[in-house]
Amino acid sequence: MNDAVDPEDRKIITLARSARARNGVPEGAAVRDETGRTYVAATVALASLHLSALRTAVAMAVASGAGSLEAAAVVSEADALPDGDLAAVRDLGGPGVPVLLAGPDGRLRETIAAS
Repeated sequence: MNDAVDPEDRKIITLARSARARNGVPEGAAVRDETGRTYVAATVALASLHLSALRTAVAMAVASGAGSLEAAAVVSEADALPDGDLAAVRDLGGPGVPVLLAGPDGRLRETIAAS
């Protein structure tokens, strides 16, 4: 993994990577709220409900009472985030929340501002 990544950001990348691997799904995600709590999720793919890992992590943060987000991470083979993922982060965290996009190996590929 990239040593230039902040240790707290490396932690949420590692959590997202673990969720993806543990559940055998296309994406894993983790978000960190304003108090430092983390929420980890994987892709949800049911017949009646489909959510990206990041939207699921944001929903878990909201359901747990988070007031805002500091950062988010997604681990995926995809080169881009699904439509609407940045909007979900922005809805809770405001514009400018960094979303770290990493590959399955945990290497940071891109940091996107949720603007």
